[in-house]
Amino acid sequence: MEYVDSVTEQVVPLFHSQRQMWRDHFQWQDEGARIFGLTETGRATVLALKMNRPQMIRVRRMWIKLDEHPPKHFK
Repeated sequence: MEYVDSVTEQVVPLFHSQRQMWRDHFQWQDEGARIFGLTETGRATVLALKMNRPQMIRVRRMWIKLDEHPPKHFK
């Protein structure tokens, strides 16, 4: 699958979890409530999958309060 990168405005492939490393393309921001795309692929994936929609940010903030998020291997 492909989507448009918001910075370069180029169509790029989306992140593939079996072929790519999460930390190479994404970073937690806002104490883990938001996902930031570091690369063209990361940015396009965040937009295409609506990874920072308000509902997900609220859920992540709840998980942060419960010390369940972000996953320990991503801290």
